[in-house]
Amino acid sequence: MEMPSEARSTGMGPGASEPPDPAQLLDLAVATVRAAAELARSMRAEGVRSVRTKSTETDVVTAADHAVERYVIAQLRERRPYDAVVGEESGSVNGSGSPVRWILDPIDGTVNYLYGLPVYAVSLAAEVDGVVVAGVVRNPVTGDEWTATRGGGAFRDGRRLTGSGITDLGQALLGTGFGYDAARRRHQAEVLTRLIPYVRDIRRMGAASIDLCLAAEGALDAVYEKGLNVWDHAAGGLVAEEAGLGVTGLAGAGPGPDMVLAAPKGIHRALHDRLVEFDAAGGP
Repeated sequence: MEMPSEARSTGMGPGASEPPDPAQLLDLAVATVRAAAELARSMRAEGVRSVRTKSTETDVVTAADHAVERYVIAQLRERRPYDAVVGEESGSVNGSGSPVRWILDPIDGTVNYLYGLPVYAVSLAAEVDGVVVAGVVRNPVTGDEWTATRGGGAFRDGRRLTGSGITDLGQALLGTGFGYDAARRRHQAEVLTRLIPYVRDIRRMGAASIDLCLAAEGALDAVYEKGLNVWDHAAGGLVAEEAGLGVTGLAGAGPGPDMVLAAPKGIHRALHDRLVEFDAAGGP
């Protein structure tokens, strides 16, 4: 797959003084993800191959996960050879003197991909000195694409996103997800059972990056989930944050494995406090 000419940038080597431009990083991310998404879509059309399990018998990885990740890493290394890359399937590729680290989920929602459900995404974020500054999430089936740069706003198909204006938690439609470990799922279900009387309803899409983007555009009012890795929320979290949502953990913590909470300011505190009360960040 040929990379568009406007994405043919070269990473600055050791000793470079100018900070990377988030807009240029986003341009490269978008071009790379569009081609990667087409690769994922075409491989799905040909049939899912080489399905294996990872952490548990329900945590699957396919040949397409690996193929998409190899493609994205190769494109990034060709155009910005000094940058680091971390991917869900292959781990970390070390950089050399560059402050940029790319964070990749080649197929977020692999179970949906396996079953032919049209809710999965290629997610790619660029981090500079430990801060995510650009991100893109693309659904290969629908072509829906969400982008953001830090300080530059969040967009879907050219439309700026501002999240939900909701102020009553009781009217909030929430997105969430569940881990693969049985004990963790049991704890998450207990939290959900306690929480659901206090909200409008719950949706479980099966792809955290898409959940965060849906919250950014107000299709969901808020999202919470325990157990997310950095590749699950780096790009989608920036989209949500730039749409005006508070993207946090619980009890003063930042977003991370214990909890990612993305909610507009009108309900963030109320939802946060319920999740703390119900020990949503606890358990296995």
